[in-house]
Amino acid sequence: MKQYRNYIGGRFVDSDRCFDDVDPADGRVVARVHEANRAMVDAAIAAARSAVAGPWGKMPVADRAALLYRVADEIERRFDDFLEAEMSDTGKPTALASTLDIPRGAANFRVFADILKTAPLESFMTDLPGGAQALNYTVRKPLGVVGIISPWNLPLLLLTWKVAPALACGNAVVCKPSEETPGTATLLAEAMDAVGMPPGVFNLVHGFGPGSAGEFITTSPDIDAITFTGESRTGSAIMRAAAEHVRPISFELGGKNAAIVFADCDFEKTVDGMMRAIYMNSGQVCLCSERVFVERPLHDRFVQALTERLAAVRLGWPKDPQTTMGPLISAEHRDKVLGYYALARDEGARIVAGGGVPSFGDARDNGFWIEPTVIAGLPDSARCMKEEIFGPICHISVFDDEAEVIRRANDTRYGLAATIWTSNLNRAHRVSQAMKVGLAWVNSWFLRDLRTPFGGTGLSGIGREGGMHSMNFYSELTNVCIRIDQEPT
Repeated sequence: MKQYRNYIGGRFVDSDRCFDDVDPADGRVVARVHEANRAMVDAAIAAARSAVAGPWGKMPVADRAALLYRVADEIERRFDDFLEAEMSDTGKPTALASTLDIPRGAANFRVFADILKTAPLESFMTDLPGGAQALNYTVRKPLGVVGIISPWNLPLLLLTWKVAPALACGNAVVCKPSEETPGTATLLAEAMDAVGMPPGVFNLVHGFGPGSAGEFITTSPDIDAITFTGESRTGSAIMRAAAEHVRPISFELGGKNAAIVFADCDFEKTVDGMMRAIYMNSGQVCLCSERVFVERPLHDRFVQALTERLAAVRLGWPKDPQTTMGPLISAEHRDKVLGYYALARDEGARIVAGGGVPSFGDARDNGFWIEPTVIAGLPDSARCMKEEIFGPICHISVFDDEAEVIRRANDTRYGLAATIWTSNLNRAHRVSQAMKVGLAWVNSWFLRDLRTPFGGTGLSGIGREGGMHSMNFYSELTNVCIRIDQEPT
C-alpha cells in the first residue's frame, strides 16, 4: 500500500492519523494518506517563513528560474509515475491525462520561469520646478508565505498553475491538495526534493477543509496570501477567514457556462468542439458548458448529432487507450450529480440521452460511473439551469435572435466562461464582448495561451491568473522615488 506523506521543511513527515485514497474507477483503496494536524501545518508555515527570510528570498532570478526548469525536467523524467498517480486518483483516461495534465504540469514551471526573466517593471522620469527631476521605479518583492488550496478535477495542472508563479516571485508555499487527489501533489514534493529545492520553499500538507489542514492554513495569521480553486461556497468561507488579517486572495470558483451555437456555424467543427466543451473529464471542469443555446434553424439537427456522438462515447478503464470518458471523482459527487438528474425530471425536463448509471458486470460496478446526459425543455429559471452541476450533462435550449440569447446567456450569478460558434466575424466580436465572463472563446474551447488572464466574475471568482497577472498577484510592488537635484553651477 502506498503511503502519501506530508512534506515539511524539506522532510517527509508521517502522521498518526490517516485516510484512504480511493480509485474512482473501481472503488479500490490505492494509498493511505497522512493527515496533517495543526502542529504540522504550523511547522510548515514556519519552515516557509524561514525559507523566505533566508537565501531563497534573495536568490538571483537566473538561479531561481533554473530551479523551476529542473522541476519541469523532473516531472517529465517521472512522467509515467505522475500519469499513474493521476489516473488512480481521478479515473481519467490515459488519453486525457497524458496529453493534458502531466504536460501542463511541467509546462507551468517553464512558462513562469521564462516570464520571471523578462517581467517588465515601470519607471518614470518627471521634471520638477527649478530644473530638478524625480526618478520613480518599481521593485518586485515576494509576498512571503502563500497558502495554496487546489482542487481534485485537474489536480497536478491546477496545483502547478499556482505553485510555479508563486515560487518564481520568490515566495515559499504551503500547499493543500484535495483529499480526493493527493497522489500527484506528493510526487511533486518528491520532485522538489530531488532537484534540491531549498528546505521550506515547498511544503505539502494533506487533509480536509473545516477542522483540518485547509482551515489551519486559511486562518493562520502567518499566511501572507491565499489562492484557491474550487467551489464557490468554499471560496466564501475562505474569504471570511482571509478578511480577518486583510490578506490578498485569488479565487477561481465555479461556473454555469453558456455555449451559443448560431445557425451559420461550421456544423461538424461545432459538434466536435461542443463534445469536448460539455463532456471533457466527465464534465468535471469549471469551464465546461452546461447551458447550450442553439439557434432555431439548427436546433433539431444539432440535438440529433450530439446524441449520436454520445452513443460512441466509451466508458472504460483509465489505462485502455480506447476509453474516452472516466468516472466521477467520488461516490458523494456521483450522488450529487444523480440528484440533479432526478431534479431535472422533477422540474419537467426531457431526457434526450443518458440520465442513469451504467452497468459493466465487472469491478467498475464498484466505481463512481455515470452516463453522459443531454436534457431539454426546462425554463431558464429552473434550478438545473441556475446551479452548477459539475458532471457530464448539458441542457439544450432554442433561441431566435442575438439580443435574446445574449440576455439569456448572461442570466446567471456565475461569470467564468462562454463559447460562441459562428462564421460571422462581426457577430463573433459583438457577442463575445457582450458576455459577462472572464473568458470568451469563439469557434473553440479550452484553447489557452498561458500568458493571458484567467478567472471569472460574480460567483466564479476574484482576480486573474496567468502571465503577468499571476506575477503581480504573487508579488509586492514597491515604488522607489528619488529626487535628482540639478548640479550647482
